[in-house]
Parts: sequence; C-alpha cells; structure tokens
Amino acid sequence: MKKIYNPQPETWLEICKRPTQTFSDVEETVKQIFKKVQQKGNKAIAKYTSFFDGVTLENIQVTPEEIELAKKEVATELKKAIQLAKSNIEQFHAAQKTDKIVVETTIGVTCWQEKRPIQKVGLYIPGGTAPLFSTV
Repeated sequence: MKKIYNPQPETWLEICKRPTQTFSDVEETVKQIFKKVQQKGNKAIAKYTSFFDGVTLENIQVTPEEIELAKKEVATELKKAIQLAKSNIEQFHAAQKTDKIVVETTIGVTCWQEKRPIQKVGLYIPGGTAPLFSTV
C-alpha cells in the first residue's frame, strides 16, 4: 500500500483517481493465472499467494494439528457467530438442491444440468479487509 502524507492540493485529483481495468484486461489476467496453475500446479499457487497476499507459505495444505491449534485461538463468542453463519448458509443452499434438469431445446438437442460431488478442491477467495464467512 502506498501511503501519502500531507499531499499538496494540486496533487489531490491525481491521487484520488482509481485505477481502471476493462473486463477483457481482467479476463486475460485470470486466463494467464489459470494457465500457469494448470502447467505448474502448487508452484504457481505458491507464487500467486506470495504475489497477491504477500505471504510465503511452507505448505499450502493445512494439517489437522494446525486446525486444532487454530481452534484454541478463537474466542467462544466468535465460534458461536461462525456456527450461526454456517447454519444460515447451509439452510439457504439446501433450498437450492434440485434433481437433474433435462430440457430438449430443439428436436434432437438435449441440454441438462446436474450436480456431481467432487472429492477435493482448492479455492482462492480474496477477502479484502473484511472477509465474510459466506464467501467460504
């Protein structure tokens, strides 16, 4: 983060400008990140974690021991709030469960939507300054 102290009034407009990116710029950046992750796997994940989060991790997978230690660091009131958020999120998403949907859009052309379980996934969820439990 760039910190500016007591700027001159004539620089205020320039300082307050927000950087702009087009959708295609962002899309191209994301495509390149996906490509690198597909090619280099965890090495790319480590690189982007360092770049975007400013953190260098020894291991990208959290161990059960680390989870247990972390649990002890969380206040009881926060744990209760997290459990309430979890319950609300589960209730909301349970209402979204549907069976397989099959639609014949034109004669001989069938489209469908189905849900399939997956065994393991990796997620990158930028939280900014106020990460929300619902984003996880």
